[in-house]
Amino acid sequence: MKASLPVILFVLLSFSVAGLRAQRVNDLVQFSGVVVTADSLRPVPFTNIAVTSTGRGTTSDYSGFFSIIVHKNDLISFSSVGYKTGLFRIPDTLTENRYSLIQVMSSDTLMLTETVIYPWPSKEQFRHAFLTLHVPDDDIEIAKRNLAYMEMREIYGRNYDPEKYGFTPGQSYRNQMSASSDRLYYNGQTMPNNLLNPIAWAKFIKAWKRGDFKKKY
Repeated sequence: MKASLPVILFVLLSFSVAGLRAQRVNDLVQFSGVVVTADSLRPVPFTNIAVTSTGRGTTSDYSGFFSIIVHKNDLISFSSVGYKTGLFRIPDTLTENRYSLIQVMSSDTLMLTETVIYPWPSKEQFRHAFLTLHVPDDDIEIAKRNLAYMEMREIYGRNYDPEKYGFTPGQSYRNQMSASSDRLYYNGQTMPNNLLNPIAWAKFIKAWKRGDFKKKY
């Protein structure tokens, strides 16, 4: 008799737990609805819907629709940035396992403290950046620079002296492109040496006889 008492208690406890679980399962409710604004009844997307007792929840979609499994008598919170938090308790007198709700959210004004953002972490770095700041040219400076370029082009066109003025931008570009073309053409080969080129020597002698290398004053 004494040995059977614990067994009886275990059986009774098992039946009690099973009954509570069955009752808990019967309390499940498919809770669905739409979250809208109070002033224009427009949907409030991405609203946080949570069961306050467990923290379990979901989020409304872009149209404000939501759906979640809850229990009867659960307290549900609705929160979204810019709106006051709303609370709703699931009725415990429901006879069906479904419940729908249109949750209205009221606007809430948030007062944020002033935040000043500086691009420099210290005054010394700001002073250095300010002193080394490059101020773009105005229209007058741009016009002066363009006129200077035109004057240089006229000088080069009339009386170009490489020893005095150096190469023009166009000549420098052509020389660079010619050198690049030669490197690509003779890639993997030995480039010809004009010191051993008889045609180049003939041109040099003719230019020397003409006096092309004499300084002109």
